Amino acid sequence: MFLTFLTNLRAAGLPVSLREYLTLMEALKADLADKSVEDFYYLSRACLVKDEANLDRFDRVFGQTFNGLELGGSGTEARELPEEWLRKLAEKHLTEEEKAQIEALGGFEKLMETLRERLKEQKDRHQGGSKWIGTAGTSPFGAYGYNPEGVRIGQSESRHRRAVKVWDKRAFRDLDGTVELGTRNIKVALKRLRRFARQGAHDELDLDDTIRATAHRGLLDIRMRPERRNAVKVLLFFDIGGSMDDHIRVCEELFSAARSEFKVMEYFYFHNCPYEFVWKNNARRHSERIPTWDVLHKYGPDYKLIFVGDASMSPYEIAYAGGSVEHWNEEAGSVWVDRLASHYSRSVWLNPVAERHWSYTHSIQMIKELMDGRHYPLTLNGLEAAMKELSR
Repeated sequence: MFLTFLTNLRAAGLPVSLREYLTLMEALKADLADKSVEDFYYLSRACLVKDEANLDRFDRVFGQTFNGLELGGSGTEARELPEEWLRKLAEKHLTEEEKAQIEALGGFEKLMETLRERLKEQKDRHQGGSKWIGTAGTSPFGAYGYNPEGVRIGQSESRHRRAVKVWDKRAFRDLDGTVELGTRNIKVALKRLRRFARQGAHDELDLDDTIRATAHRGLLDIRMRPERRNAVKVLLFFDIGGSMDDHIRVCEELFSAARSEFKVMEYFYFHNCPYEFVWKNNARRHSERIPTWDVLHKYGPDYKLIFVGDASMSPYEIAYAGGSVEHWNEEAGSVWVDRLASHYSRSVWLNPVAERHWSYTHSIQMIKELMDGRHYPLTLNGLEAAMKELSR
């Protein structure tokens, strides 16, 4: 079984050595996993993963190899039902007709005002209701229920994608920049954004000039020159988490292709809409935030700016201060999109949602308007059009 795990890790491209595998075996022999699947996961990850960039691939291989496995135990100890199972039992499932009968409160300000009032009044836990903060109901506040416009509190992930705000600490994963592309189309499209120049250290042999100088002097005269590179500078802003989970694969392909194509490239993450801060590491996005003003001051207007996101969110997140789904933003998302797009005159928005669906989502139309129409589908034709726009 463990040899299969090692083989699968190597097949997935993780650089796991025999020494590291033997270290894991020694740790298991010493019973450091304590007969727990969770402890074994953290123990094996500590022994076998040397670079945090490989964590995502390790998780996928671990899940495939040990799916459904429970380690150790005599079977006589008492077993508790997982809390997650109990939570799922409380989920609210409604028909489309029932959903249509449930009305929203009527606007962002009304929603926030009502939440403040309910927090003051409510004293006990509630389930299945239509007013109080609870679970499995039709109230605008709580978890595992349904409301066309509400505040999500105490739920692990999105279900209906209707929340205006999320009152939880959410965990996103970084994009894997080593993903092998299934097609070369993205790289071919990105190659249209090129401007070659010879800059930097003279570390490449200039054969023609060497021959010319040697012939002129009569002695060997080696001439060097800077390497010829793509001088285009690119800033990538990736929307991460939430509805973007449906598009992780294509975003990883774009990320991988861009890292190989552009020598000068910086990337940042945001959620739904850019606000006053962005981040580079999703595991530390609450503690290592980067002010967006710092990005504007550090990277000059000669950079090409590319937003990558589905632009599918509550319109409040774009139009209102305080409208962000995760925090209270002092300025509306539209202010920051306009500020970034104005500073970087060559900017585009790439959307992984099929273009035929754009008209059904109001926020997509708002982002398209903010970008003055520089809003393209994340397809081969869309990429080519975007690169053509950026190269003007």
